Amino acid sequence: MSFVIGGRPLATRLVAEMPSFVRGVIASLVERVPSYAQLPAEELDGDIYRVTEHTLRAFAAVLASGELPSEDDLRFLRESAARRAEEGVPIDVVLTAYHVGIQVVWEALVPEARPEEVGDVLALNALVMRYLQLVTPVVSAGYLDERQAMFDFERSARATLLTDLLSGTAEASGPVVVLALHVPPHPDELLTSVDTSVASRRKLRRLRAELERHSREPVLSSLGSDGGLALLPGEDLPLDRIVADVSRAAGVPLTVAAVAAPPSGVAAAAALAREVLAVAVRSGPGLYRLADVLLEYQLSRPSAALEPLAAIVTPLTGELVQTLEVYLRRGSRRPAATELHVHPNTVDYRLRRVAELTGLDPTRIEHVTLLTAALAARRARP
Repeated sequence: MSFVIGGRPLATRLVAEMPSFVRGVIASLVERVPSYAQLPAEELDGDIYRVTEHTLRAFAAVLASGELPSEDDLRFLRESAARRAEEGVPIDVVLTAYHVGIQVVWEALVPEARPEEVGDVLALNALVMRYLQLVTPVVSAGYLDERQAMFDFERSARATLLTDLLSGTAEASGPVVVLALHVPPHPDELLTSVDTSVASRRKLRRLRAELERHSREPVLSSLGSDGGLALLPGEDLPLDRIVADVSRAAGVPLTVAAVAAPPSGVAAAAALAREVLAVAVRSGPGLYRLADVLLEYQLSRPSAALEPLAAIVTPLTGELVQTLEVYLRRGSRRPAATELHVHPNTVDYRLRRVAELTGLDPTRIEHVTLLTAALAARRARP
């Protein structure tokens, strides 16, 4: 089948005027697609020119025969898409190029169609649609396969580097902040009507993306649905804002322990961050540094004083322990009553019971330190 436009076979004209059409397509790409305008001139005049010419010649063969591209032509397009992926050209830009190319040819030739050639124009339009339906998934597959290979290689390299840093066999390129994260389940993960694995992966993807957004360099991480480690490059980072943003993106309140590390100290900082997190997670969501949990951290170390301290509050019921913890944290009975959703008189009664059972009065400042230590020792026990 041969399409005749303007009294002349379309394929014959396309081949005869090939250099002009190639330059027209490239000029249109540079004008319409910002990413092409930013490509080096040597690439536009070299690889892009060759790909455009090859594609247009293959399209001319389609016009001449009425048959869709051969396997060899499709292989060429797939390999070309893989090169664009390697160069970092976005996939939407790659696919747009094919549509722009067809449009340039169409706009140059179809307006010359004569009345008796309308049937050819309609048949050409149908063939073009079939051509794009075939080419688009082939180009996409070539692009995405290359991107996946690049991603797998990069992920493997990152994992190897992280393992070496955590084992102490490698140094970071600069100072880092080690984050140990506790990530609770997202509400969607608790719904029986929802695929919990999908909800978990979506939560984790948002969390990682937000961490990456706060860093100019790749963030090395080992994260699962319930947390893990992440290494943020740099020092003096706005960690409070970062943790708030990451928590918001993940959709759950995170508990995060942060330890700064020099390039050679990542392994030790990671071990400390895990220990700080183990203590901090008992105190609720938020950002914690060692200075924030010094007492609890110290009491979590093996010591002869740990059990006697914890024994001070052993007689207390869970309700009394909760009341005591809230009261000591809030500093007075009314804020404590508000948080506990009880009357202030109820708080007073419970604090008197604490004093009766422990011999220590939470309202007396000289007893507060010992009660605080006793609660910390209680939390530190296995």
